[in-house]
Amino acid sequence: MKPSTNPGLRRSFSGWALASLAVLCAGIGLLPPVRAQSAIAGVPLERRVKAAFLYKFLGYTDFPASAFADVTAPLTIGVIGADDLAVELARVVAGRTVNNRAIEVRELRESDAGARVHLLFVGGTDPQRVARIVHQATGAMLVVTESDNGLQVGSVINFRIVDERVRFDVALDAAERNGIKLSSRLLTVANRVQKGAQ
Repeated sequence: MKPSTNPGLRRSFSGWALASLAVLCAGIGLLPPVRAQSAIAGVPLERRVKAAFLYKFLGYTDFPASAFADVTAPLTIGVIGADDLAVELARVVAGRTVNNRAIEVRELRESDAGARVHLLFVGGTDPQRVARIVHQATGAMLVVTESDNGLQVGSVINFRIVDERVRFDVALDAAERNGIKLSSRLLTVANRVQKGAQ
């Protein structure tokens, strides 16, 4: 049987890749050998990895107290244009907390871009659409995109595929403008950190 058709091998690889992601997000600095186009369980591995990253990003982001209605309010992740990622993300965060706050995942439409969420993921690579959505997102919010021009249009974190691995760039000016602070541990594992507007 060819390795590519061996489901056991595929499961083993995906488990190892996601475990490697956890190490990366913990700040160790290792890069997981995650092939962007691999797929398991009906959800592309790239989407599974990005969902895991989004969950981890919350633990490395400081939001102001004013971003929450009260001390029991959950952390809310809004997802636009990536229904498969939203479903996977809901699975990832189920029963978990960050800083003693529950986590909610909401699938949003483009018209909901101004909704009050703590992390907004904008799926897709259409630069004009991404720019339009990012410009509507205001307040203390971590905006994450996957478009080539994500940081240029105001995203705080932008996913990239580098050597067939999921990596991310960070814009510190956008984080400051949005009133959030990113942990230095997150910055050390970023592919690139942009310190000023470009």
